[in-house]
Amino acid sequence: MTETRLSFKEMCAQFDVTPRTLRYYEYIELLSPEKDGRARWYTAREVARMKLILRGRRFGFSLEEIRQWLLVYRQKGTKPQLAYFVELADRQLAVLEEQRTQLDLTIKDLRVLRDESAKGAE
Repeated sequence: MTETRLSFKEMCAQFDVTPRTLRYYEYIELLSPEKDGRARWYTAREVARMKLILRGRRFGFSLEEIRQWLLVYRQKGTKPQLAYFVELADRQLAVLEEQRTQLDLTIKDLRVLRDESAKGAE
């Protein structure tokens, strides 16, 4: 069974990221593609890591948090990585809940001000 390898261009297209983003992820050691001269090849491992990186970014994790999370797997294995993720997730959920509370208050205040202004404009 041959392992699928994506080129740099294919990796950018598959994940809808810029070449600059992909190079940066490599620079900060989130990704480690195989190199053949100047060509970079991304294996299934790198594709899986990219999925985790993008999912982590969508959840609001910093790149450093994601890097540390991926590093835990390499150094300690799956269980410690899962435990670390639970800690990250708990922290981020608290941040998102607070943001939602603040957003709900802002929407409420804006509606009140909008309604008062609409009455004054009549």
